[in-house]
Order: sequence, then C-alpha cells, then structure tokens
Amino acid sequence: MGLDVIEDLIKSEAETLVSTGRPPWTKDHEKALKSALHAALFGLGRLQPLVEREDVENIIVIARGPLCSVWLELVDGTLVEAAPIADSEDELREFLSDLGARQNRPFTEARPHLDLRLPGGARLAAGSWVMAYTSVVIRRHSMREVSMDEMVYDRKACSAVLADFVATCVRAGKSIVVSGVQGSGKTTWVRALCSCIPPWEMIGTFETEFELHLHELVDRHKIVHAWEHRPGSGEVGIDGRQAGEFSLEEAIHHSFRFNLARQIVGEVRGPEVWNMLKAMESGPGSISTTHARSAEHTIEKLVSCAMEKGPQVTRELAISKLAAAIDIVMYLRSEVVANPDGTFRKQRWVEEVLVVQPSIDAARGYATTPIFAPNQLGQAVATGKLDNFLAQELARHGFDLEAYKAESQANPGVATS
Repeated sequence: MGLDVIEDLIKSEAETLVSTGRPPWTKDHEKALKSALHAALFGLGRLQPLVEREDVENIIVIARGPLCSVWLELVDGTLVEAAPIADSEDELREFLSDLGARQNRPFTEARPHLDLRLPGGARLAAGSWVMAYTSVVIRRHSMREVSMDEMVYDRKACSAVLADFVATCVRAGKSIVVSGVQGSGKTTWVRALCSCIPPWEMIGTFETEFELHLHELVDRHKIVHAWEHRPGSGEVGIDGRQAGEFSLEEAIHHSFRFNLARQIVGEVRGPEVWNMLKAMESGPGSISTTHARSAEHTIEKLVSCAMEKGPQVTRELAISKLAAAIDIVMYLRSEVVANPDGTFRKQRWVEEVLVVQPSIDAARGYATTPIFAPNQLGQAVATGKLDNFLAQELARHGFDLEAYKAESQANPGVATS
C-alpha cells in the first residue's frame, strides 16, 4: 500500500509539472524521488543509502546546532566525508527518537543514549543532551558468513596453525574470550569460531543487540535460539527496573529449558560478565568478546567488570570464577597502514593466544601461558609452550601437533621470550 501511495503521489506531481508548463522530471529523477520517499517513510531516510553501501564499515555522525557532519570509515580503513543526513541537530534528534520508538527504545532527554539494531543488521549507538553534541556511530557487519579458511587465506588474520588450534579448541568445548580494542574484528572472529561448531549442535546466543546473526545462517547452523536484551520504558518499579525490561540474565535463565549445547554471550562491557560466567559454567564451548588493551590485561578487565556488580563481589571471588571458567584468550590487533599510492587500508590480525588456568599465586590467583605470541611483525606464531595434557586432549579432536611444533621451531626467538 505504501508503494502504491508513493507511485500515485509521484505520478500526480509529475502531471502537475507538465500542466503548469514546467519541465517534466526525467525517469532517473522520478526513480530517485520514489526511493527517497520510501526510505523516509519506511526505512532510514537519508541514512538509508549509506547503510546499504557494501564498502562502508562505520558511519560517524556529529551534529551541532545547524551543522551535521558525516564521515564514512570504509572497509579498507579510509576515512571520507559524506553528505549530511539531517539539516540540524534537532532534526537528527527527532529522527533518532523515531528510530528508537519503532523498537520500543526511547531516546529522550531522560534517556539520552540509544543502542539498537537497524533493519539489515547494522548496529547504531547514539548519544545526546549529556554529550557536547549529538553523536552517532553505526557499525555495518559486512562479513556475516565467514570461515576459518577466509580468516587465514583471504584476510591474512592468522596462520593456518593458529586457525587449526582455535578451531580445535571450539570442537573440544573450550571456553574462549576474544579481546581487542574497538574495531579490531572481534565479532567477525566469533562468527569464524562458531563456523567450527558442528551443524547439529543447538546454539543459544545472548546479545544486547543482534550482531552475530547466527540464527540467519540456517545452512550452517541448523538450530539457533537467539535472545536479545529489551530495555524497559516508563517508571521504575520497586525492584529498580522499568516495565517491560528483559535482561540477558533472564534470557540465560530461560535458556536452560531449551536443551542447548552451546551458549554464546556477545559483548561483555560491565556486570554482564556474570552472564558470560553462567554460560561458561553451565556447558562447554562458550564464546564471548570484550575490550582490552592487551592479552594479559583481558582477565584484569573482566575482573573489573565483575566487581561492578556490587561490593559483594570481591576481587578474589571474581578471579577464582574467571580463572576456572575461561580456557583461552585470543587477542586481536588492528592498524591502518599507508599504501604506496597514498591510500590507506586497515589490517587486522591475531597478536596473541593465551591459555588461562587457576593458580595458587596469591598476588594474581590465575596463570596465563602464551601458546601463540607476537613475532617481530606483531603476528602470533607458535611458542611451543603448549603443555602435554592440553596437547593430547586437542590431538584427540584433530589438532596437528607436528605443525605446531614445526612453527615454534621456526620462531625460536618468540618461543624463548
């Protein structure tokens, strides 16, 4: 019906132009008008063509008064300026409020931040009133169906030996945390790791906004139950929650009736680390992501997140829980490098892989062993420090121990560092 209304409106306006002696619209102009009207009424308005661009990874919008600046970070790391998507800051706020209302996620002066999933799967984060200007960042997920071979041979993100190691860890049911700075490719790596899960295993995903989209890859993952956090609205009740709120903690509790083989918790930024821990303690092979500045710092970051739950969570409790639950930490690095022709490209790769174990060390309470460490180029290579017990366990699941030993012997400086 909406398309018919747009068609009739364009036709009527075109006839009015001709009847009043003005030049008629060209076919291309009519097509562009129809597309713009459809985007305004049913899509993302002036933002729509940017979200549809396959070469765009991030869209950054900053609006201040009558000005609206738009920047596009392309897949290769290039940053280019684009046309405004609003004529003023007030118009952008109104547009964002409308987007939030469609998903029952208010964006008002009382709720000055907005996180939601756009049609097509892009993730939007916006803030206003408590920021100097209204700011928006949209992350497009261009690679949803990614394999381990693509990470090795197409994206050059790691060696074949490392890919074999982490893929075997997934098959062996090891719990993995993928960490790195913003934009280092954590979500893409989780998809790649999940591609190693046997297709008959039933998977549950738990996310603030859907980003993994495993439930859409029906040819790869036969049964996926996907939960998404839903914020509440209205007044806060006596339990401290708004009406209609559905938390990830409730989702995980609910999921125990779904006969899941794997529980994948998306991003850990704060107290939701306890949701990750519950998933890791409840079954094998959970995978999560978090932001951290180094591989070693990842556990400390998660300890800090756990302690945000409240004073009842001591550092000792957080460490003991995390050290017992996490088996592997993968740390990712990203860098924008210049090409000889003056253009830029973004490189992402695995810098380090740690095995995590509980420890009687009073100072730390956990121990980490670098199974893969960075060489002189910063790329993770085998260290030869894989202990025999884990090595034999992974070998039973198909890990090529000889290839691991050969890579470590080819990098003796890394192995002894």
